[in-house]
Amino acid sequence: MILDQAASRLEALGNPTRLRIYRSLVRAGSNGSPVGKLQSDLGIPSSTLSHHLKALLAVGLVTQERQATTLVCRANYEVMGQLVSFLVEECCAGDRCGSVADNNHAA
Repeated sequence: MILDQAASRLEALGNPTRLRIYRSLVRAGSNGSPVGKLQSDLGIPSSTLSHHLKALLAVGLVTQERQATTLVCRANYEVMGQLVSFLVEECCAGDRCGSVADNNHAA
């Protein structure tokens, strides 16, 4: 993954509403979630949900599939894995990383 791609994906997830949508889709698993269920579960107006889904779709974090009259959204786990790998691939640049608790005390 290139830096610009990662930045675009992180920017999309930087919006609290989009992050809530994405986390809900991650929890839904490979079956995904119909748009109507997302709207109901998250209490988001349909136009707002559509706007945020479009942003997540544009960067590849979410996929959509029409099943008859239902639009099902899914988290793109491959892209999520690539993004997480990108973030940690140079963790500590070869040095042994301390625990999170150690890092918090140093700050």
